[in-house]
Amino acid sequence: MSKRDIEEFVEAPGREKKIKEVRKKIDELGITYLYLQFVSVTGKIMGKGIPADHWESIAKKGFQLVYGATVNLFTNRAGDYLGYGPEAAELVGIPEPETFMQLPWDKRVARFYCTLFRNREERENAGAYLTADCRGNLRRIHSEFSKKHNGLQLRMGTEPEMMWLKFDENGKPKDGYSKPFCYHIDQFESLRPVYMKVIEYARAMGLDMIQGDHEDAPGQLELNFTFDDVLRNADRLTTYRQICAQVAREFGIFACFMSKPFMGVSASGCHHNMSLWRGGEDVFIPMGNDPKNLPGMRDNYMHVKGGENTFMPDGDDPQMPQKAGLEAIGGIVHHLRALTAIGCSTVNSYRRLWDTGFWAPVFADWGFQNRTTGLRVSAPGRFEYRSVDSMVNPYLMGSTIIAAADDGIDNKLDPGAPEERNIYQAMEEGKQVKKLPMSLGESLDALASDPVVQRGMPGEMYGLFHEYKADEWARFMSTVTDWDNDTYMECLP
Repeated sequence: MSKRDIEEFVEAPGREKKIKEVRKKIDELGITYLYLQFVSVTGKIMGKGIPADHWESIAKKGFQLVYGATVNLFTNRAGDYLGYGPEAAELVGIPEPETFMQLPWDKRVARFYCTLFRNREERENAGAYLTADCRGNLRRIHSEFSKKHNGLQLRMGTEPEMMWLKFDENGKPKDGYSKPFCYHIDQFESLRPVYMKVIEYARAMGLDMIQGDHEDAPGQLELNFTFDDVLRNADRLTTYRQICAQVAREFGIFACFMSKPFMGVSASGCHHNMSLWRGGEDVFIPMGNDPKNLPGMRDNYMHVKGGENTFMPDGDDPQMPQKAGLEAIGGIVHHLRALTAIGCSTVNSYRRLWDTGFWAPVFADWGFQNRTTGLRVSAPGRFEYRSVDSMVNPYLMGSTIIAAADDGIDNKLDPGAPEERNIYQAMEEGKQVKKLPMSLGESLDALASDPVVQRGMPGEMYGLFHEYKADEWARFMSTVTDWDNDTYMECLP
């Protein structure tokens, strides 16, 4: 009888050695408590905490938690739990020892990322990988893509814009901490204590911070870290958000990842810069930590370097990617409308697209250094996917981009000629361009009619995402807003 997924995972070669290495780290660092983390369908960090005394037991047996935690344990408009009811079994989360990391703000505590499985006692698919686990899905989808396409691997770098807000007299987040002056060093300086603390924590936790600036919304900063393997990048973006939330608590302000809290200024995007590579190797980057006494397992400080970038030009045109890269981009351009449901996943996301004049992409096209298109060559060898904001679940974004790229390579999809004109000018001159969805409801419809992008959300994942987001859209459509009252209350007679 073949082993179940959970047994193969727990008994994987080399894992027992890593479990012992973690115990040594726990003892050396004085760790007394552990966070066992996974990521929900919306990108929220979920999980449990345990005393570090129980590490070996939990590493082998895992922890149990209701399936509904993968959809935030929220209820729909009718009051029923989204995705899974109270009668559903409990998932099993198995911590990954290589992700062990001490929290720099409380050195008694460490965190792990976990892979999720179906319960061992279920009647069907007992102990199988849980497809409601977006992080586990991304790892498996990327591995299958690489095997299928002769070692191709997706590397990703994200640009996480967000806003630091003050609280009003009622304790509600309100105004930005700084003024909306883009690239102004003085406004950047006003948030120096905040971003320096973020950078300190980020470097300790394996994020190779490379640059930052003040953007053009109140309190809006963008702090960047080095691109990497798509899964590690998603883990680091999730870690970055966790760091920002902690720093906000320390300074008595609010870390806002809502895409568009203010109209008339830029929203918070999260552009995904992507490239497809063959080969390369992991390189250790300590980021100021003592290599002999790291606060986490060495894997956290590894970054993939080198190899062949299939997005790099190989002909006379210094901008045009190689054939394999172009076909992958053809797939992404072909599926941009459905992908928008993943990159712009909230009702508020579409305020960003409607607020004109702030470079938000609204057309399904591509070009060189062209910010009016949904996809652009931002530098030689990489494409910037622009229809994505700060509320994105990076694991879903990565897995659906892989699905679209896979379709492009399989079917040799042509992205068409790059658009070098302002897209609005091109349309005035007669170009026919598909517009991206302009509401959450429209994007969910586009996703529902695109089985290719749905392949990036296998098993139960697509159904859970659709149920959650359709309910979110319905809640919005069934809400009377201040705008309704201001516009219609006294319009007649």
